[in-house]
Amino acid sequence: MAEHDVRPGVSDGARPDPATEVFVAHRNLLFTVAYEMLGSAADAEDVLQETWLLWTDIDLDTVHNRRAYLVRMTTRQALMRMRTLSRRKETYVGPWLPEPLLTTPDVADDVELADSVSLAVLLVLETLAPTERAVFVLREVFELDYDEIAEAVEKTPAAVRQIAHRARTHVAARRPRDVVSPADSRAALQAFQRAVETGDLQGLLDVLAPDVVALSDGGGVKQAVRQPVVGAGKVSRLLAAGLERVGAQTSVEPVQVNGCPGLIMRLDGEIDGVLAVRVEGGLVTGLYFVRNPEKLSRVERETALSR
Repeated sequence: MAEHDVRPGVSDGARPDPATEVFVAHRNLLFTVAYEMLGSAADAEDVLQETWLLWTDIDLDTVHNRRAYLVRMTTRQALMRMRTLSRRKETYVGPWLPEPLLTTPDVADDVELADSVSLAVLLVLETLAPTERAVFVLREVFELDYDEIAEAVEKTPAAVRQIAHRARTHVAARRPRDVVSPADSRAALQAFQRAVETGDLQGLLDVLAPDVVALSDGGGVKQAVRQPVVGAGKVSRLLAAGLERVGAQTSVEPVQVNGCPGLIMRLDGEIDGVLAVRVEGGLVTGLYFVRNPEKLSRVERETALSR
């Protein structure tokens, strides 16, 4: 159920029915849960549609905590969807990156939420097993108690505690050490923007970490490097070649991508890709460039997230 769709159960000039009213009130939360579990806005929307259809058959008088019930339904649908995504990713051409979102300003104001939906952290979450990811997201991001999570993933509370500990340790070893300040991310992206606009790469090279990793996702549709590029030297040569190829036809627009500073790259006025960075210690350690057209629809308009 896309954001611009007419809501089920709503007629012009009429008050929504209770089921619709409750669902719409929690929609942004449910979308955020599904998106953090899947890394795909399109699949998150499908999960919400499936959740809505199930929700319409529920007797609301029997539901004590409607928010928790909806989160539980959404989690179960997302876990089922993960199996489909796993098979799809096995045949994906080149690196798979999460679908970027153009987010509303309030997402950046919630530092923990912005960090949890950043492309860098979503890539870390990709390394978790489906149940581990669900438990981590529900506990660490949405702060659900273990009993609620146990119902959502159909495990005992004791098992959920063990899974949460294992997932937390796994993520902590791989995620950025510190929550990145927007100022640090903006400085890195401004250097990239200057390089695009002036052709001067030196300022960009100055902010690349020695072990920087560049990933580009073309989905087999747009040209992209099919393997990670590692090291400041190799990444700088890749960027130099790319900037030389596109030249003056490219424009760059600073935006909020997944709650963090990012750039929309336009070629001849059309969106060509979205760039996000991972910054640690003031240096860029990760560059994420999404060019797959199927993943760029959400940067045409803002997406509201909440927790």
